[in-house]
Amino acid sequence: MADNKIITWKQQAIVKAAKYCAYQERTQQEVRDKLYSYGLYTDAVEEVLSELISDGFVNEERFAQAFARGKFRSNKWGRIKIEMGLRQKGISAYCIRRGLQEFSEADYIDTLTSLIQKKWNSLEGEDTYTRKHKTARFVLGKGYESERIWKILGDYEDYSTRCSLSRNGTT
Repeated sequence: MADNKIITWKQQAIVKAAKYCAYQERTQQEVRDKLYSYGLYTDAVEEVLSELISDGFVNEERFAQAFARGKFRSNKWGRIKIEMGLRQKGISAYCIRRGLQEFSEADYIDTLTSLIQKKWNSLEGEDTYTRKHKTARFVLGKGYESERIWKILGDYEDYSTRCSLSRNGTT
């Protein structure tokens, strides 16, 4: 009779956790925490989690890919910020690398350039030095690499200097 009750709780936990995982991609730790919140103990949690993994409900590589894709497309995050977000969630280095392959280099540069251009244009009226540093801080905070940022900003500074010279009538 006691075995029957344990099986019932396990089956209920699997069904509830499967619904939880079907809603959106989850990490193993998120599912583990949810199972503990159901009142399950360590052995039962690990059994249920193992079954969810084998049934394909929990897949950290798939989670990393969805996370990276979503943060890049929706929030315009750079690789550094995405990687840190995945590390905070306890994702392995392999899965992080797979997740960061979700967007092309061309899309990445286009997004970075677009962010820089929007920020640069929003700072019109500021001197070039201030525009450059405020823009750099903004995209650094989004998680982009400083070398790429400064290269693009160097192009903007050159462009800005040419524009101001042509407005003053000097070439």
